[in-house]
Amino acid sequence: MALIKELLGKTPQMGQNVFVAETAVIIGDVTMGDDCSIWYNAVLRGDVNSIKMGNKVNVQDNVMIHCTYKKSPTTIGNNVSIGHNAIVHGCTIKDNVLIGMGAIVMDDCLVENNAIIAAGAVVTANSIIREGEIWAGVPARKVKDVSQTLIEGEINRIANNYVKYASWYKKD
Repeated sequence: MALIKELLGKTPQMGQNVFVAETAVIIGDVTMGDDCSIWYNAVLRGDVNSIKMGNKVNVQDNVMIHCTYKKSPTTIGNNVSIGHNAIVHGCTIKDNVLIGMGAIVMDDCLVENNAIIAAGAVVTANSIIREGEIWAGVPARKVKDVSQTLIEGEINRIANNYVKYASWYKKD
């Protein structure tokens, strides 16, 4: 059974049709919308600030989502995929975003709509990823614009697939 823990008077809040894997950890001031999935060994630690997630967010295996004490909450929009082993820390992720496997998004970053952070990218503090940009590298920089094909073929496909995958794990 997943560890879902109240801390400092804050209890994680979940929308409808949410899947939380047995080894996931969700602590404190965490709020998520409908159709979200939190996968194996993912940790959402809302202990030092809040984590707010919209609808249809998938937080894949071994992801860490955290914040900065009294300074930088983490806000994640709708239709967002956060790939395996990524770190999302004290930043704002808007709608229709793909964070690649092993990517790191640091404090006070803003990732606007329809953006992609490539696998392994390190987005340094205070970076702004504009709508429709792809960032890659260490440190991450803009490499190109997101095409409509990538929005449909990657961003939307992955988010929709994770709603389907989560349905396989739910018990009747």
